[in-house]
Amino acid sequence: MSGFARRHIGPDAVELARMLETVGVDSLDQLIDEAVPAGIRTPAPLELPPAITEPEALAALAERAADNQLLRSFIGMGYHGTFTPPVILRNVFENPGWYTAYTPYQAEISQGRLEALLVFQTVIEELTGLEIANASMLDEATAAAEAMAMSHRVTRGKLHRFFMDSGCHPQTKAVVRTRAEPLGIEVVEGDPAQFDFGEPLFGALLQYPDTSGKICDHRAVVQAVHAHKGLVTVATDLLALTLLEAPGEWGADIAVGNSQRFGVPLGYGGPHAAFFATRAAHQRKMPGRIIGQSVDADGSPALRMALQTREQHIRRDKATSNICTAQVLLANMAGFYAVWHGPQGLIDIAERVASRAAGLAAALRGAGFEVGEHFFDTVHFRCDDPAAVVARALAGGFNLRALEDGVCIALDETASLSDMAALYRALGIEGTHADAEPAIPQAQRRTGSFLQQPVFHAHRSETAMVRWLHRLETRDLSLTTSMIPLGSCTMKLNAAAEMIPVSLPGFAGLHPFVPRDQAKGYSRLFDELQGWLAEITGFAAVSLQPNAGSQGEYAGLLTIRRYHQARGEDRSICLIPTSAHGTNPASAVLAGLKVVTVRCDDHGNIDVSDLRAKVEAHGSQISALMVTYPSTHGVFEEAITEICEVVHSVGAQVYLDGANMNAMVGLCRPGEIGADVCHLNLHKTFAIPHGGGGPGMGPIGVAAHLASHLPSHPVIDLGVDGSPVSAAPWGSPSILVITWAYIAMLGADGLTQSSKMAILNANYIAKRLEGQYEVLYRGLGGRVAHECILDTRPFKNTAGVAVDDIAKRLMDYGFHAPTMSFPVVGTLMVEPTESEDQGELDRFCDALLAIRAEIDEVESGAADPEDNVLKNAPHTAQSVISDGWDHSYGREKAAYPAPWLRIHKYWPAVRRIDNAAGDRNLICSCDAWPDS
Repeated sequence: MSGFARRHIGPDAVELARMLETVGVDSLDQLIDEAVPAGIRTPAPLELPPAITEPEALAALAERAADNQLLRSFIGMGYHGTFTPPVILRNVFENPGWYTAYTPYQAEISQGRLEALLVFQTVIEELTGLEIANASMLDEATAAAEAMAMSHRVTRGKLHRFFMDSGCHPQTKAVVRTRAEPLGIEVVEGDPAQFDFGEPLFGALLQYPDTSGKICDHRAVVQAVHAHKGLVTVATDLLALTLLEAPGEWGADIAVGNSQRFGVPLGYGGPHAAFFATRAAHQRKMPGRIIGQSVDADGSPALRMALQTREQHIRRDKATSNICTAQVLLANMAGFYAVWHGPQGLIDIAERVASRAAGLAAALRGAGFEVGEHFFDTVHFRCDDPAAVVARALAGGFNLRALEDGVCIALDETASLSDMAALYRALGIEGTHADAEPAIPQAQRRTGSFLQQPVFHAHRSETAMVRWLHRLETRDLSLTTSMIPLGSCTMKLNAAAEMIPVSLPGFAGLHPFVPRDQAKGYSRLFDELQGWLAEITGFAAVSLQPNAGSQGEYAGLLTIRRYHQARGEDRSICLIPTSAHGTNPASAVLAGLKVVTVRCDDHGNIDVSDLRAKVEAHGSQISALMVTYPSTHGVFEEAITEICEVVHSVGAQVYLDGANMNAMVGLCRPGEIGADVCHLNLHKTFAIPHGGGGPGMGPIGVAAHLASHLPSHPVIDLGVDGSPVSAAPWGSPSILVITWAYIAMLGADGLTQSSKMAILNANYIAKRLEGQYEVLYRGLGGRVAHECILDTRPFKNTAGVAVDDIAKRLMDYGFHAPTMSFPVVGTLMVEPTESEDQGELDRFCDALLAIRAEIDEVESGAADPEDNVLKNAPHTAQSVISDGWDHSYGREKAAYPAPWLRIHKYWPAVRRIDNAAGDRNLICSCDAWPDS
């Protein structure tokens, strides 16, 4: 193995030998032979370049970054240059304490990022003038599509006609149309000032300011749509809203947009945090996650995810959305940007940008051009030959945007006076630039104050800001504290050498719509990465566009849909086993498919006889089978190739959910098993960090017959005819460098060894816990795959101890709980990954065994059935030192139940949170938060 592989993989040679002995095999290969069915093993090793060292990987990526040409890009279209405050860049964006945390499903050990997200939600609510916002979406185009779908739900689907402003960004219009078509929604596009709104609509999407920069008064449109009981969505710009009247003030029901220009690098298109806000009346229909306030067991204020928490898993095909992640790390950065600058700082930036744009407009008028009257930062001027003007600007070092009737110049906070002088020279404008009064109509100027909560005024010095950020960081448990053994979520090492290149200006500073020849470094990286992923999966082609696993599912099903349509087939059914990943049914519904469930047997395997019956019953109506492999039950199913053959027998396609690919890389390939499509969670198997609940990437690999139907893009020609699913052509490109480095540094041998060690670590845990916890499912060889499900349901009957009690008690031992009650209610799904060494695995097992002994105490009557360490967990430092301690067990047993805690103790920030109380009184901004 390479030197990097030895650092990435936790157990060393000595630990490997001990663990193999515990598991009961003579070699690692023997274990793999017992765990992975011979019939699906790939016959040859992966053909990938030899592994390179960390210095070589950093040099190679620096070379590719340098191949990207960084001109001044004033293209706009929802993407803008920005200054990332160094205090945020170093202490958040580049800090593993922030980027290695997981989604805050265990709120007691997630209070820091929950508070940060509450700040983000507050920013969105106040700037949009709406009452409730979620904790971010994937991108602006996806948020707009979700708004259309929500409007359809709110109006109960009685109407199917939706108006879209022709002034929306092209990528937004394309993604909205993608979402509408399978759902049977008719999208009509036009100029809102000229459109006849007499015919009923269930909703409308307006852009404010529009894609050419124009500011319009949409009050009459709102009234017309509301007359039909429809909802109005406004796609907008946060910086503009510091000066413009908020959409909620003039009647908008939903507001969406991109928070990127609040300090988040362009990154050639992502990752960025989109926003979504609406009125309180629609809070239960809103997609995504909402952070809300509640109280803990002591009555102290506490935060948690509210209402829809994991609803896309729980409700499956009845879910409001398939999106199971957010862009948390980037939302945090945007919220921190607002805190750092404060409301007046944001206004100052906005006025400088608007004044500079107004001065540019005056200069263009002076040069004889016709210029729009009302705008914020984007100046649209008419000319006879837009392409020639853009080419002239390009020769002078500027990327501008050509429209049919003219050119747009979108300024941002980075546009300096020297930039303006150079731009004037490039355009042949004489004279010196002078800022002017912003070109915002008086009737649409914002009045009143915003962001008056103390948090937006308390951190003006860097000292104060650093201390606040550090305090938030310490209230979370991340991989910097201990292993996070979440099944199906693969919380492996995110190596520093993989992360460093993300901040390189050549990767971070590129606008997504620059000419392709300015992104040669990215193009080279994409080609290499697509080739490597195709080799790993056994497929013919790969699309990098889906910017989350949920989007990968959706994109894969749409690719299948286009394939069937091209063959003149109308197929409407998706077969989904009960063992499938939780978002699969929701994705199928979004793709216009009806879900038919396939049973699983008592061992967690797909019931092949039931599958055959469903295939026989529905035949040519079946579009696809969605199968998670290895299954969500943590086993390699022996019958997978037979399952694929049964589905193919009626012309249907097999969609393999690659969420568990961490057990397959180098051992078996979806394309060889019989799958036609597979999405890969790069934020799981391929080392992109979870970022506290996002970012993520979910590229799809497809067989040759599907390659031409992969996602396309309306701005950048990708050479395919599929439907775009993301705002940017390659999703979130800047984080693809992480996966490139991961594969390049591990090489074929390291990747394969990682899969083997992931399987060993899971089987080691299963063996160590044997006799105390029942492993619910095993393969025919008696082995699990890379994860195992522990059945904790019996303890509810014997001791009154629920799975929640075990999860919360693990916090006292310094661990995040495994995946709780998924896919089986009352169980824990454990995935250790290959990156954890034997010492950490043993600490985790020792903690679970100690908890089992604590359950024994309740069962035997030695511990009170209600007042015990499990029921009262987690224990905070404040509760342990309190003079009012009146429990039947000691403080030491509560707080220091294991010896390693004497060396380093992680303290949960709050005691157990009352979720129901928070849902009864939903508060989703920091107005009432004590630290605000």
